[in-house]
Amino acid sequence: LFNILSDSNREIRQAADSAIGGFLIEIKRSSVVEFGPMVGILVNQCHNKERFNRLTAISWVKDFIKLGGDRLLLFYSELLGSVMHCISDSDFEIRQVAESTNVELLELVRSTNNTFELAPLLQTLTSELSSHHIPTRMASLRWINMLLRKVATEMNKFISDLLPALLRTLSDDADEVVLTNLEVLARISMLSEREFKRVLVAIVRLFGKDRRLLELRGSLIIRHLCVLLDAQSIYMSLATILKGSDCCVEESVLDHPSSLLDHPSGTRVAIPKAGSSGECQFRAIMVQTLSLILLTARELDELRSMLRSSLDGHASEEAARVFITLFEAWSHNPVATLGLCLIAQAYRLASALVILFADVDVSVGFLMQIDKLVQLLESPIFIHLRLQLLEVQASYHPYLMKSLYGVLMLLPQSAAFSTLSSRLATVSTLHVHVTQSTRASQDEEVPAEHECLLATFKHVQLSHAQARHLSYLTPET
Repeated sequence: LFNILSDSNREIRQAADSAIGGFLIEIKRSSVVEFGPMVGILVNQCHNKERFNRLTAISWVKDFIKLGGDRLLLFYSELLGSVMHCISDSDFEIRQVAESTNVELLELVRSTNNTFELAPLLQTLTSELSSHHIPTRMASLRWINMLLRKVATEMNKFISDLLPALLRTLSDDADEVVLTNLEVLARISMLSEREFKRVLVAIVRLFGKDRRLLELRGSLIIRHLCVLLDAQSIYMSLATILKGSDCCVEESVLDHPSSLLDHPSGTRVAIPKAGSSGECQFRAIMVQTLSLILLTARELDELRSMLRSSLDGHASEEAARVFITLFEAWSHNPVATLGLCLIAQAYRLASALVILFADVDVSVGFLMQIDKLVQLLESPIFIHLRLQLLEVQASYHPYLMKSLYGVLMLLPQSAAFSTLSSRLATVSTLHVHVTQSTRASQDEEVPAEHECLLATFKHVQLSHAQARHLSYLTPET
């Protein structure tokens, strides 16, 4: 009967449509219906090239879902495949019916108390993530999200197969698909600490392989994950990955942190191995991205607030640990490290750090980052720093001045130079501050914990220098 619907004779088509309509009425009246054979026919007709066949078939599927309920348990994946195909149909009426059918089928699966086969469903959904149509990809992601909420424990065994498809979807051209995909990845991260780490390691690896994705979507991806999950946990985990040995290849640093060394002071500091120039460059770019988000995004207000008090006498051990962990990872990017010290009000450490910039590779990219940091110093995020310039009697003031003048000395004559120079010129009795700064540097020793952090910075930058040297000798292809 369905095949006759596409007959070239109009009267025959009408007769077939009438017969199919009567057949559906009989099915609705019947107390016993064998859905299996008919489901196969409907699924095939949903892929028919004739519009009327597809419309009739998807309308039948919708009625079957209402009639069959849990009796369609064995056919969920087949029905889902037909719905996913029609949900992006070129015909508006078919799309409308398919969308409402999808909602009803999803609700049927969500509300059922019976067990059902996950593998066929996930196989269908995973394949549909590669669809050329946005509505189909969006619907697939919503289904996966629902299944992660409904049967989280059972879904655990399928994560390894599901994750590669979800990671590919992060490169989707449509922002709404990427954002929905991130909701799914966040849902997976909530399953356990292991899955949380696995997702972040996978994302870092993806960024390492696809630098364009990092540049175009890196900020969007990280910021949205910080909204969906805990921003502090996200940053701590990413920092742990980036400060480890060979972050793009090995996952073991998360579960077996053998690359960490205990200092006599009790601080645990990463000892990174010198990698290739490309790897070092990736870590520097990744840290630059994370730093810019940390210094600008409202989603990280709480983390910034914690960092601002992480080094004072009343700071919690957790706050100090957060700063040290970020510092170790941020050491792959000198300007980001300085920005971290400034946001954490670690001005003494910042003043010592600026001096080390004499040994850093001062490239055009480095100067552009310094320029951007000066712009950020004029933003509301750093209002506390600008007001602290007035506290000329504070013990930190000489170090703050030395840090900012150090930045000024690094800048070429430019708009950023003029901006910072003008800002510093407003601070009165500059010669007094310079004298205080000199006296402070002469009379006081650098604290042991700062020595430890500065040693980490030197070591990381040495690995970058070694990688650059190797790249000059053996250019990478």
